[in-house]
Amino acid sequence: MGSELVTWLAALRELSTVSTSATELQHVLDLVAETARTLLGFDFVGVLTPDEAVQDLLITGWSGLSADYVARVNSDRPIGLNSGSPSSRAFRTGRPVALRDINLEPEFLPWGGVAREQGYRAIVCVPLVAGDEVLGILNGYYASAHTFTGFEIERLTLLANHAAIALTSASRLEQLRRLNESLREQRDALTRSAEIHDRFLAVTLRSGGLSGIAAVLTELIARPVLIDDTSLAVLAAAGDRGELPDAQWRAGAVVELSESSAPVLVGSDVDDATQFFVSVARLGDEAAARIWFPHRQTSLDDVGVRAVEHASIVTSLELLRMRTAAEVEHRLRGELLAELLGSGPVIPGQLVRRAQRLGHDLTRPHAAIVGALSAEGESAEGRLYQRSLALVSELVAPHRPRPLTAMYRGNIVTMWPIEDERTAREPGDAAEQADSAAALVQRAMASASTAATATVAVSPRSAANYGEAYRAAKGALDIAVHAGRTNTVVRLEDLGVIGLLLQLDDSALLVSFADRTLGPLLSYDEAHHTELVATLRTYFAGKLDRSAAAAALHVHPNTVTQRLRRIEALCHVDLADPAVAVQFSAALTVQDVASVWR
Repeated sequence: MGSELVTWLAALRELSTVSTSATELQHVLDLVAETARTLLGFDFVGVLTPDEAVQDLLITGWSGLSADYVARVNSDRPIGLNSGSPSSRAFRTGRPVALRDINLEPEFLPWGGVAREQGYRAIVCVPLVAGDEVLGILNGYYASAHTFTGFEIERLTLLANHAAIALTSASRLEQLRRLNESLREQRDALTRSAEIHDRFLAVTLRSGGLSGIAAVLTELIARPVLIDDTSLAVLAAAGDRGELPDAQWRAGAVVELSESSAPVLVGSDVDDATQFFVSVARLGDEAAARIWFPHRQTSLDDVGVRAVEHASIVTSLELLRMRTAAEVEHRLRGELLAELLGSGPVIPGQLVRRAQRLGHDLTRPHAAIVGALSAEGESAEGRLYQRSLALVSELVAPHRPRPLTAMYRGNIVTMWPIEDERTAREPGDAAEQADSAAALVQRAMASASTAATATVAVSPRSAANYGEAYRAAKGALDIAVHAGRTNTVVRLEDLGVIGLLLQLDDSALLVSFADRTLGPLLSYDEAHHTELVATLRTYFAGKLDRSAAAAALHVHPNTVTQRLRRIEALCHVDLADPAVAVQFSAALTVQDVASVWR
């Protein structure tokens, strides 16, 4: 009896020691089962505890039972808490339940097969009670039928009570371990978040721009990164460009504008098999930019996702800074350009000094380059013009002295400094400089969008002042666009007589000549809603061929004949006279040019 008491005390002391150590809960459960089997002589022992949903009892600790038996019971024959099994009854009632022979118990039938395979017939189930809570069940099994005495059940209950205390302690320690792990993970996440913040802050403070943001994000998530805007223009990229989506793929991708900047996986109509992550950087409700990076088998962890979100926010702030700075710069240069074009032949000294502070030298000759955008036959929207202006501004920034570029009356106007013909090394150098500059501006404007075309006109080198140079280039641009001559560089020399007329200083006499020649026709058209001027213009454009004019106007040739007779009668002329034809042709040309002067 004494030796048995010593054995019991030693076993209970070991349970207490293990339960208050750093031992995992699984080991404690197995030790409870092993202790019960050793002290009470069971063939098998199992410890059952509720699952997370508190619907079934699972075998979580055992001694003598086979791993196959445990797996089959837990997966194929879980013991429902509301079932009639002895384990469930003991858990619900908080009292021991013993079966002498399971073969005589109909309610044990669902577990009879696995029980026979394991090789037991008798079972006793004692609840593990801690305070008012039942933590689980301690089950003892005998291979043969066995009648459990009250003394046996009492001893098993005593062990179960100590086991419940041990499990409670072990569970508390397990919860503390998990809490500590969670706190460590949170601490590490906060540390990494702080590092992410510091890295992006450093980029911002040293004015690293979007390229710096892309480089830092590439390093943080170990993937290449591309930043573009909604027009598919690449703003920055870092890492292997071969892993990033090209413009065609991005054009076919459907990116939803959500409230969150968290990265989402998207596909493209261009390639269904390829997917990329994208995060949208917004300014208010506007999608200002998108951050792209490749999809891989290993997904981003929470800190990686946070890095992308932080990069999206910093990208928005950088775009806002750039946009604000650009707006201020464009406004200052726009005001300077407006005053310059209205200053006349003599530029005020105060205006020259203001220009010098912005990097412009107005004492040098300049060529006026006036550009217009069109998208699918329609006028380009304001955002596209802003993007185009930004590209032209980037183009001219390295040049010294810096060309002056700004929006003026709906066009992008650039005053490009050129050599004076008198000081040029070779004749025609200044003209070549102006033509080359106009070609550069045209390409920069056109690169704002794949769907837009850019047309620019360059002023003559003989312009006496800035205002005259602008008006000549603006007139050439309007006439070229009106004639359908777009997506090119237009020179006044290419416009023939119109180009010459645009260079005349005194436009009043020419306008008076056009009004006097075409006046009777214009008045008649307005009063009778006819198209005499349009007919005359088409007639001359068709090389005086009445049939060609009729086809162009979609009328019968007799109608054209009648209109021409009406024109001759109103103006008292004979259109067959070559001198009259030249007079009216010139008047029509002047009318086109006059729209620029008026």
